[in-house]
Amino acid sequence: MRKSFKDHLSVSLKGMAMGAADVVPGVSGGTIAFISGIYEELISTISGVNFSLITTWKEKGFKAMWHQLNGPFILALFTGILISVFSLMRIANYLLENHPVLIWSFFFGLVLASIWYVGKQIPKWNFKIVLALLIGAGVAFYIVSLPPMAANDSNLFIFFSGAIAICAMILPGISGAFILVLLGAYKRITEAAHDFDFQTLGIFAVGAVIGLLSFSKILKWLFVHYSSITLAVLTGFIAGSLNKIWPWKHVLQTEMYGDKEVVLREASVLPWNFNGEPQTFFAIILMLAGFLLILGLEIFASKSSTKVNATN
Repeated sequence: MRKSFKDHLSVSLKGMAMGAADVVPGVSGGTIAFISGIYEELISTISGVNFSLITTWKEKGFKAMWHQLNGPFILALFTGILISVFSLMRIANYLLENHPVLIWSFFFGLVLASIWYVGKQIPKWNFKIVLALLIGAGVAFYIVSLPPMAANDSNLFIFFSGAIAICAMILPGISGAFILVLLGAYKRITEAAHDFDFQTLGIFAVGAVIGLLSFSKILKWLFVHYSSITLAVLTGFIAGSLNKIWPWKHVLQTEMYGDKEVVLREASVLPWNFNGEPQTFFAIILMLAGFLLILGLEIFASKSSTKVNATN
C-alpha cells in the first residue's frame, strides 16, 4: 500500500524518538519502536535485506528494488534517527545532567506503560507465556545489573561490540548504549566519533550491519513461528529494564569519557533515602505523563486504524 507524506513524516518522528532513546545508556530505541507501532515492520524490513535486491535491480530496475526494500520506510526512519542523534541528543544529555530525577521519572512512566501495551498484544496467556515473560525479565534484570568489563582496543573487539550493541538497540528493554558501557567499548566509540576516527567507526559499523541483518532474521522467524512467546519475552525484557531507569539512584562508580562522566554502577533507592532533592511530587506527575502518553498514542493509533479500515 502506497503511503502518504504524512505517513512518512510520522515514521521520521518515531525515528527521532528512537534516536533520542538509543543515545541514552538505559533507554531502548527498540521499546520506542514497539510502542509506536513500527517494530514488526522494522524487523521485517531489515531482515529482507539480501542479495535478491541486487538481482531485482538488474532485472527490473531501481524502482522495483526500492519497493522490495521498503526504501521509503527505511529512508524516513533513519532520517529521523540521524536528526535526533545530531540535535535532540544534546538536549537529552543536558536534561539528564541537570534534571536526572525528573527525566528518568518520565522515562519510567513511559516504559511502565509499554509493558502493558506490549503484553496486551498477546491474545491468550498460559503457563508457557508467563514463564517466557519471567525468563525475559530475569535476563534483562541480570544484564542491567552487570558490572562493566575492562576496555579492549582490538579491532576484533570493536567489530563484535558493534554486532552485539546493534542487536540490543532493536530489542525492547535493552539499551545499546548501555551494552557498550558494559562491554567497555563506550569510551572508544564516543572518542572515535568525536575525533572522526573513521577506521574505528567503520569497523564498528561493519559489525553493526552484520549483527543487525543476522539478528533481524532470527527475530522475524520467531515472530512468524512463536509470536506470543516472543512477545512475552520482549515484555519481560522491558519489565526487567525498569531497575535501570528507576529515578532515584545511589551512584557507586563513574568514569570520565573525555569531558563526559558516565555512570558505570548504581543502586536503586526509595525517594526518602535519596541523597539529594527527591522531587517526589513532580517525579510522580512526570511518571503519569509518560504513562498517559503511551495510552494516548494507543488510542490515536486505534482511531487511525479504524478510520483507514472504514475508508477501505
